[in-house]
Amino acid sequence: MQARASIFNPVLIGGCIIILVSFAIRASFGVFQIPIAEEFGWLRAEFSLALAIQNLAWGIGQPLFGALAEKIGDRKAIVLGALTYAAGLVLSSFAVTPTAHQFYEILVGFGVAGTGFGVILAVVGRASSDENRSMSLAIVTAAGSGGQVFGAPLAEWLLTFLSWQTVFLCFAAFILAMLLVLPFMRSPTPPATKAELEESMGTILVRAFRDPSYTLIFLGFFSCGYQLAFITAHFPAFVTELCGPIQPGGVLHSIGITTTSALGAISISLIGFMNIVGTLTAGWAGKRFTKKYLLAGIYTGRTIIAALFIMFPITPTSVLLFSAAMGSLWLATVPLTSGVIAHIYGLRYMGTLYGIVFFSHQLGSFMGVWLGGRMYDLHGDYTLVWWIGVGVGAFSALVHLPIREKRQPVPLAA
Repeated sequence: MQARASIFNPVLIGGCIIILVSFAIRASFGVFQIPIAEEFGWLRAEFSLALAIQNLAWGIGQPLFGALAEKIGDRKAIVLGALTYAAGLVLSSFAVTPTAHQFYEILVGFGVAGTGFGVILAVVGRASSDENRSMSLAIVTAAGSGGQVFGAPLAEWLLTFLSWQTVFLCFAAFILAMLLVLPFMRSPTPPATKAELEESMGTILVRAFRDPSYTLIFLGFFSCGYQLAFITAHFPAFVTELCGPIQPGGVLHSIGITTTSALGAISISLIGFMNIVGTLTAGWAGKRFTKKYLLAGIYTGRTIIAALFIMFPITPTSVLLFSAAMGSLWLATVPLTSGVIAHIYGLRYMGTLYGIVFFSHQLGSFMGVWLGGRMYDLHGDYTLVWWIGVGVGAFSALVHLPIREKRQPVPLAA
């Protein structure tokens, strides 16, 4: 009797550590929104545009790093991504104009692409058995949430005794230290038939682009990026300015959360914590149920939660309830979306195909972050951009339903 393959292996462990560090830093940028704007007297849209550009660069870089990893090797691509990430953080720490920040965030975005989901999920997917793949992808995605749990509170804590510039330099050091786990990331040869091995990247891309299901996956991922990036970048400031006061003698006050600024950072952490549970649940469910229906359900849930939150007064209790509920659905889309792509088109070019779909995610991220800052400067609040997020969430719930979740046959070689 053949023993069941263990889900845990060195590639999975190494991938989790890289994603955890990379996403801890990426998730903290919203905490810097107010300190940087106040130091230089900028409009909210200035730093928001820098973060929007970071997200767009991440989206552009994701398929590029996915293809690069498939050409030169995963570990070399990860090293290049980490060096770019650290360089962007160091240069940003010396930036004193909005234009400089916006330019250097291009480097940060490409760095996140090289150390993020597109590259790491492809490596982990190849190292996992068919039986364990959905759960393995969920575990790595949950590691990103683990980074989010402590990334924003860590930044908030460091800012109490360090300048934001010094915090950026510390984060650059963390990114470089992350490379110590690189020896774990030995990519196995992806399992493939003879016909799949003979198929070029160009051929598989043409097949995907001609497939309506791939287009629907691409369109559906837009709202995920919009909602997540807007909340990551603007929710701490949103809570700081709009949430009701934290009452002395309450539970939050008794554990040291005495300001709405601290509550804003904790809300991002709570989203990350709940997402660990939600993402692992999505990985478990993706192994047992139709992924497109799970994705449609997740987007429907996000739409309802966001609509209810904005319709009622913003209080510390509603912030915590929203963070817990939205967190449970936060990155649950990632293992399901990447799993659908791997199931339909195979593993060999999964990094590139997922990277292209992820570009849609980052287009949404750009719009969510930039519109958040722009609408705030125009109207003095985030209400309109929030309702736009509710609308695009409902759109994504609908477009996933027609997807044909069936593995495409590989044409036989002539």
